[in-house]
Amino acid sequence: MNNNFFTIITFYQFKKINNKEELILKLKNFCKFNKIKGTLLVAEEGINGTIAGKNKSIDEFILLLNSLNFSDHNLKKSYSFFMPFPKIKVRSKKEIVTLRTKFSNPETVSGKKINYLDWNNYIRDEETIIIDVRNEFEIKLGSFEKSINPKTKSFTDFKSFIKNELSNFKNKKIAMYCTGGIRCEKASSYMIMKGFKDVSQLDGGILKYLENTKKTNSLWKGECFVFDNRVSLKNELKEGSYSLCHGCRQPLTRDDKSSKYYISGISCHNCFDKTSLEKKKNLLERNKQINLAKKRGVFNRYIKQSILEYE
Repeated sequence: MNNNFFTIITFYQFKKINNKEELILKLKNFCKFNKIKGTLLVAEEGINGTIAGKNKSIDEFILLLNSLNFSDHNLKKSYSFFMPFPKIKVRSKKEIVTLRTKFSNPETVSGKKINYLDWNNYIRDEETIIIDVRNEFEIKLGSFEKSINPKTKSFTDFKSFIKNELSNFKNKKIAMYCTGGIRCEKASSYMIMKGFKDVSQLDGGILKYLENTKKTNSLWKGECFVFDNRVSLKNELKEGSYSLCHGCRQPLTRDDKSSKYYISGISCHNCFDKTSLEKKKNLLERNKQINLAKKRGVFNRYIKQSILEYE
């Protein structure tokens, strides 16, 4: 990859961690020293993160993960001309992906992983029930053909969907997918421990599939939401067409931005009448500071930065 691009990695690994605070300190210090930005979550059940930096720094971070015995980390790589994160956040969590149940142990029990090369044939089988494990706002941007939308607002809602909609399908062939694989890993473990017999998941998630599947061979329709400033990605992990509302963090189309309720950096049609005056005031002040920084040519973490500006 051209050195003019930032390298972005998404990864996770379910593995029991006994020295959580020590690990957090190591990761935080390494990222700050090497100017890596993004989000890292650490819990007793494992690690989960999406970070970005110069290619050399990210390669060294991967070596650090390996040295800390996180080598089975489901790594996905992509690239961006601009830094997609404003800062580094390393957080201690109860779970690296929140499901709130004792009936899930992905380190030892999870669904069968289907390689992206075999995924198309697998979901073309009319006997297969295909489930999108992501939240509803993500699914609006794109999904695989004939997949079920559980209409969840958060991942914890997925348990209710299984109980209410799938309890009579425990002997059916079920294939699940999510952005990078982590939610499927936990959901498949939950389903197996609840008695489902044939549960599979797209290995590496949508990102791995899009990275390696040309549009002409793809069964994916639309774009894939990602939790950084790129907002969405297309086949071959090219940046998508969506923007983000800074008032409610919802993805916006070009048509959405033509709404009379859209104010750049403040609000959109989803949140115009829901955002408090205090929040609008704070967002307005932030935009003012960003514009002043642009005019003065000084650093502001919310201004897009290229590799050359990142020196």
